Amino acid sequence: MTSAASNVKSTASKAANSKPLEYLARGGFIGYGIIHLIFAWIALQVAFQGSSQESDQSGALQTLAGNGLGRTLLVIIVIGMIAMAIWQAFEAAIGESGEQTKGAMAERVLSGVRAILYLYLAWTAVKVLQGSNASMGDNSQSKTSTLMDSAGGRWLVGLIGLVVVGVGIGMAIYGWREKFVKHLNTGEMPHGTRRPIIRLGKAGYMAKGTAYAIAGILVVSAAVTYDPDKARGLDAALKTLAANSWGVWLLALIALGIACFGVYCIAQAKYRKV
Repeated sequence: MTSAASNVKSTASKAANSKPLEYLARGGFIGYGIIHLIFAWIALQVAFQGSSQESDQSGALQTLAGNGLGRTLLVIIVIGMIAMAIWQAFEAAIGESGEQTKGAMAERVLSGVRAILYLYLAWTAVKVLQGSNASMGDNSQSKTSTLMDSAGGRWLVGLIGLVVVGVGIGMAIYGWREKFVKHLNTGEMPHGTRRPIIRLGKAGYMAKGTAYAIAGILVVSAAVTYDPDKARGLDAALKTLAANSWGVWLLALIALGIACFGVYCIAQAKYRKV
């Protein structure tokens, strides 16, 4: 490594380990948890009351924007999401511990993906605050429709759907095998709370993975049937389940799992390695 590259890496490492960024990122986990708790509540309403509200993270953000206190919380969430994106961008650039193993490189790629996700969520929250259309489902549907109208677009949409299915399956396996535990300071957890927190994370990742896998299957179906309405991401996945008698109970289980993930995120505010 050249001297210039070494200096850049050293500067990035110091920035990543700064206390203000750490505190903001930890606050971001609380905001992320609140979003998922509201998301879970909306999913339950879709399951048992037939609600037409957006059943994804954008729906949760829109619910928060319904009153003054919620809008203030949204501003705080935007700041937290941006801090989390910056933190994960540094992790993607330099890694958690400087290791160059295959596993460490995979984690750096995941950190980059998380950074993009947190930035997208922050951008969506800003759009909600501005009062403009911030529906993730509408956005996904519109982009799918545009892709399908281009040469080879349906093949690309189908490929994207397969990738989303893979992400969902990977997320579920990640939770089942408790791979997320390595990111937690488990030694700092009181003995009586360690397993409950890990179980919350396990249930949460598996529920989100299942929802994403179903969303991916619908995207593939949209490509096959030339129906962009099916490519509305999590919103379409959850409402498709709600439309079937057997699916209502699976949706209820997914909603409970997403609620578990929300509580787990709040726990990460204290115990996540940042």
